[in-house]
Amino acid sequence: MTSTVSLADDALTDGALADGALASGTAAVRPASPFDAAEAQPRYETGRQLALADFSTPAAGAADRFIRFAYRLGIPATMLTSPIGRKPRTRLLATVNNTVPGNGAAGTALRAGHFLIHGARTPIAQVDYAGAARVTPPLERVVHSFAWLSDLEACAPREQCTAVAERILTAWLQANPAPPAKPGKGPAWAVGNTGMRLMNWMVHAPLILSGDKALRNRTLAHIAATARWLDRRVHNAEDGLAAVAGWCAIIAAGLLLPDGRPRRLYGEAGLIKALGDLMGDDGGVLSRSPLAQMEAIALLVRLRNCYHATRKDPPPTVERVVEMLVPPLLALTHGDGSLGSWQGGWAVSAEDVEGLVQASGVRTRPLRDVRQWGYQRVSAHKAILQFDTAPPPLPGHARHGCASTLAFELSQGKHRLIVNCGGAASGGGLVPVRLEQALRATAAHSTLTLDDANSTAILINGAIGSGVSEVDVDRKSLVQENGGNATRLEASHNGYAARHGLTHRRILILRDDGSELRGEDVLLPAGRKGKRGKVGFSIRFHLGPEVEVAPTADGQGAALTLPDGSYWQFRSTAGDVAIEDSLWVDGMGRPQATQQLVIQGMVSRGGGNFGWLLKKMR
Repeated sequence: MTSTVSLADDALTDGALADGALASGTAAVRPASPFDAAEAQPRYETGRQLALADFSTPAAGAADRFIRFAYRLGIPATMLTSPIGRKPRTRLLATVNNTVPGNGAAGTALRAGHFLIHGARTPIAQVDYAGAARVTPPLERVVHSFAWLSDLEACAPREQCTAVAERILTAWLQANPAPPAKPGKGPAWAVGNTGMRLMNWMVHAPLILSGDKALRNRTLAHIAATARWLDRRVHNAEDGLAAVAGWCAIIAAGLLLPDGRPRRLYGEAGLIKALGDLMGDDGGVLSRSPLAQMEAIALLVRLRNCYHATRKDPPPTVERVVEMLVPPLLALTHGDGSLGSWQGGWAVSAEDVEGLVQASGVRTRPLRDVRQWGYQRVSAHKAILQFDTAPPPLPGHARHGCASTLAFELSQGKHRLIVNCGGAASGGGLVPVRLEQALRATAAHSTLTLDDANSTAILINGAIGSGVSEVDVDRKSLVQENGGNATRLEASHNGYAARHGLTHRRILILRDDGSELRGEDVLLPAGRKGKRGKVGFSIRFHLGPEVEVAPTADGQGAALTLPDGSYWQFRSTAGDVAIEDSLWVDGMGRPQATQQLVIQGMVSRGGGNFGWLLKKMR
């Protein structure tokens, strides 16, 4: 099969806890672990065949279409729902049951007076909530999106956390007394952060609306003002994920604020279109980032919880999209359930992935061939191979796009053997911001580079430049001479064709018992008229943090030992194998010292081929 991937508590009234909570229907289904290979059948049909037509404006009666159209034109909701009635006071109509777990350690740090983000501590008192003094991007996102509320909720009973939540909220409101007249006024009012913040305020309302009455009334007024601001500014979203966050918040406000029906109808139409722009046919987000995939799932699960809190059903497309998003995410899990390090992401822990998947209610197996998203997965006994077979994401989709085409990761059981460095999106925690660009480079991934250059340019401003525009992919099953079976993956890219006149082709063959990965990197002339001279090449294999490595006596390989006692041998037919320092970003976004195997040499512009072997010896 060959294809080409082209780049183209109770209900809150005026903040007080009221009787008659709409508690029923808020709990999400929490299935067994999605990582159990023995699962009999998926709960859902995974929805890979969702047609693009499903992303059209939701069907509605004439009255609803008129209301949606009128609200989009700017007619106030009160005029559409109760034209001669009194304007209702601002209040939340229900309490949302949050099913998306937070980080308890980060919440404990907040109670101790610090934001804990990717291992870096920042005192609450030292944060500039106005955004005038730039802080690191991860801290910026957490502070202004109020994502920390879920962490606080996860660490202790509510009554022990409200004081901390109110302290930070008060400081933030003092620095941001009202939405700005124009978008783009600092990180606090980026559409993505604003949408996340509004959603978190409403989902975690008991944490911030259960105390001081003056603060409660002020917060409710700000919730209403922020919703109105998003109504007008959501179209200025910085990328597809930010747009989805904005539309989800608009719908949540339409569900939970009085006279919300016009806003909800308006938001549902906008969200469905935004979801169509966010993801491909196989369910992978167009940024190709597993972190963005997780964030999209979390947003839609929280939105679904808002529907349940008000005893309404979400649009069927929202449910189908959640079903679509989960299998591609699972495709990038290793044997321990944690994520591979792709497109700026890091090895997000199995606990975090499993908690999110359980909250989604989707019970399914990982996809093995997520071709449009750009990843191939091979599961062979205890070994799992992940292979990047697509160009980097388009600049308009990528937040931390990486030049990782034809890189791979390999794990054995619970241990990672070959990895990518990962972690570009964590720059600003314990990973220095100055390393972000280096972590996005081709050399930070387990693949081949020419002339120490990236296969796709990573620009100084963080954008993705020219390079790989087309990737050919072929996958097939093989019957080997010894009677065993194997999976053969072959892919090639044109990232070095313009500069060096060479096409990189990589062939990976993994035995079905997981005991052997055979690889070949081939450089072929890209045009009829080849270029003269030679160019330097490097093939890198970044090692997992628990791998003990020693060179072989002949210099042509290395011995690799895993913590479980298994022993692997790496052999090269392409020259000496050097052992160099590297780093790997762990499940908390923290850098860990590790090592890498490097094969280096010179190759003619006429091309060459370089074979290598990873074999389990015991």
